[in-house]
Amino acid sequence: METSTEKDLLLIDKLNQVLQHVKNTFVGKDNIIDLMGICLAGRENLFLLGPPGTAKSAMVRELAKLLDGKTFEYLLTRFTEPNELFGPFDIRKLREGDLVTNTEGMLPEASLVFLDELLNANSAILNSLLMALNEKIFRRGRETKHLPALMFVGASNHLPEDEALQALFDRFLIRVRCDYVDPKLLNEVLLAGWQLERKSVDNPPRITTDEVAQLQAMTAQVDLHEIRPLYIDLIQKLRNAGLSVSDRRAVKLQRLIAASALLCKRTKAQPSDFWVLRYIWDTEEQQEIIAGIVNSVVEADPEKSESHPQAHINAIPNADELYQEVVILMEKWDKPETSLPDRTVIKDRLRYLNGRCEWLTNEEQRKYVQQKMDELWKKILHTGEKA
Repeated sequence: METSTEKDLLLIDKLNQVLQHVKNTFVGKDNIIDLMGICLAGRENLFLLGPPGTAKSAMVRELAKLLDGKTFEYLLTRFTEPNELFGPFDIRKLREGDLVTNTEGMLPEASLVFLDELLNANSAILNSLLMALNEKIFRRGRETKHLPALMFVGASNHLPEDEALQALFDRFLIRVRCDYVDPKLLNEVLLAGWQLERKSVDNPPRITTDEVAQLQAMTAQVDLHEIRPLYIDLIQKLRNAGLSVSDRRAVKLQRLIAASALLCKRTKAQPSDFWVLRYIWDTEEQQEIIAGIVNSVVEADPEKSESHPQAHINAIPNADELYQEVVILMEKWDKPETSLPDRTVIKDRLRYLNGRCEWLTNEEQRKYVQQKMDELWKKILHTGEKA
């Protein structure tokens, strides 16, 4: 960084080391973990969408262990009451006629908050949650408490269907899909999971909540002047494509663009830092549209050597690549010398590709790829019947 001190660089290194440790622990989740780091430095909220068993809560817990602050984690149900999140009234004070909340060990005292099955939230807790998420304030009656939360992470296996929950979802600026990892990485996943089980890392890197707060203050000092005209143009392109990017969200996203620059040890943002905008979708169908618009700007950045590692990685599947891989799998399956273990690998891989195919938002492309997959599944079933 041009005007940074050695202390500033050390703080950035500490956060990057923490993120790398979490990446080593959770194979195939680099984009999610990098977005956690971006949201942590930018003091914005992150939403994880994915089925059970995809390490959503485990990743948040691992990151929380590397912070020295308090963590609050809760699984929401339709019947969750405000007291379960924010704390009960203090009985001693209540006897004296004061309505004071006992927040010890509850959300208002946490540095990192994880709300699982977020979209189960009911109307009783909705207003309190909205204020906590947006303004980092807890208010009950005459009580007003500023929250120390550095970041909120929400998770669900579905997107909001109820209009009332849309406002809650909107408070999570970044949304990322958390899916099962590629079967090719299964061996690495098992090794990393076993190491986590054995707690084999004696001295993992750590960062304090005060140091994260310092990084958040540094993020606000990143120079966005040169990229702002390009940013305005990008927001307009997204809106013209029918995507809802409110003025409030456009303002807040600047912090995440700045956080991307900061974690690359730059005092100035560059167009490649717009990569974070790939994750502002409201529906899964929007992912490919947004990625196409954002990537056209990111790829045009001449300063690729100084880009964030995630800037030039596109998680949206390519229909042609999926189709070609299915063709290769079919050729391998048709060979008589293909062993039983290899055939098992082919089936596992096909299941994974089948999940990726669902991400294709172009219906014609999806049908085209799915038809080839169905053809291979028929071959597999036919082989099983013959056996």
